[in-house]
Amino acid sequence: MKESEKSESTIAVFVDFENLALGLSDKKEGSFDIRKVLERLVEKGKVVVKKAYSDWSRYGSYKQAFHGAGVELIEIPRRGISGKNAADIRIAVDALELSYTKEHINTFAIVSGDSDFSPLAAKLKENGKHVIGLGMRDSTSELLVTSCDEFIFYDDLIRPAAKAPAIGSEVSKTKQDALQLLLESVEALMRENKPILWSSMVKETMKRKKPSFSETHHGYRTFSELLEDAQSQGLVQLNVEPRSGTYVVSGFADTKKKKPARRRYKRKTMESPAAPKTEAQPPALPPEQE
Repeated sequence: MKESEKSESTIAVFVDFENLALGLSDKKEGSFDIRKVLERLVEKGKVVVKKAYSDWSRYGSYKQAFHGAGVELIEIPRRGISGKNAADIRIAVDALELSYTKEHINTFAIVSGDSDFSPLAAKLKENGKHVIGLGMRDSTSELLVTSCDEFIFYDDLIRPAAKAPAIGSEVSKTKQDALQLLLESVEALMRENKPILWSSMVKETMKRKKPSFSETHHGYRTFSELLEDAQSQGLVQLNVEPRSGTYVVSGFADTKKKKPARRRYKRKTMESPAAPKTEAQPPALPPEQE
């Protein structure tokens, strides 16, 4: 396998919750799901730093969800309405410090819609880092969107996605969980426009989504056996890479089942009964002349 196929992004996530709260002002409290954000980001690489900045005394209802997702909460007390937002300054300082001191972190995710982060995005890109932005569609500055290498709108994360092939109810619950995780991982890699979905790449994505994943726990001796079962269930399509002999997932199986062709029966016509065959009589001999 090529070196480029083995490499993966190492991501640091910085959440400006003060800004997100503005986008949530017209929505019911609790509508922001940090797990949706992290699930999308782990599709892009390994998330090693997760920090969220806010005056958490004002957003206590969100704290449990952030703690449950393993996000470090940075308390930024609100000191007044006027003046520069202290959270913005703290995020910029922490992000730049990481970019200089942690060379293995090559991707920075800024979860905010504030245009004030545009200079930070530009500086990170100047340092050779990949910058991902994520924010609310209605409250995100176009300047920030264009400053990032790529931008994800939270609205798209909560919108129902196209459904992958359904898993049959006859499959055991243990195997259903593994197959569902497989389908989600394949869908994630296809969303990232990966040219080739190597089996090792699919398994890495599955383990990023669920670190405790093990194919043996779900009743499969090897990961290849899991892929083969998914193909036999009509869920994915597999090819074999000629050089290495390993599986490559070419996509989802065609869910449109072909209707069996109708048999055309020839109409039997009533035939009149055949006349009985008569044996040919030998020609009559002429009478003997006297």
